[in-house]
Amino acid sequence: MPGKEVPTLIVNTVNGMKWDLRDQQPENFTLVVFYRGLHCPVCKSYLEELNSKVEKFHDNGVNIISISANNHRVAEDTVVKWEIEKLAIGHSFSIEDARKWDLFISKGISKKEPEVFFEPAVFLVKPNNTLYAASIQSMPFARPSINDLVKATNFIIDKDYPARGES
Repeated sequence: MPGKEVPTLIVNTVNGMKWDLRDQQPENFTLVVFYRGLHCPVCKSYLEELNSKVEKFHDNGVNIISISANNHRVAEDTVVKWEIEKLAIGHSFSIEDARKWDLFISKGISKKEPEVFFEPAVFLVKPNNTLYAASIQSMPFARPSINDLVKATNFIIDKDYPARGES
């Protein structure tokens, strides 16, 4: 619910750090991007575009973390194969913790997919760890565009636009 505190989010990253949402001190927001994993070509395109716009988000005072349930080795492969070295990539996020974020959980339907993984979601979290906006998908497609997210953060900041949907 917008305006309410988000669940705890602590995740190991590919670079060996433990990333904790509560420790973040963004100027305006933290953009939390949950993605399906290395098996997903839609995630590949999405994170490649996000990687190309990191500076625009940082200019808007927005920190970014991208997270999957993939293990450390697969997450490292993802960074290399997708060339997304500008992104902080969290890995090994549990299905139990994904449920706390209300993510949809899927079972693999091919040998390329993990046995169980979560579907994509995007959360914009304020510095006080309350939810500003969320987009949670039950399928790999129909995600908010990266360009729209950049424009939205510009608008929100410029107009001091309040969170919506909290009533």
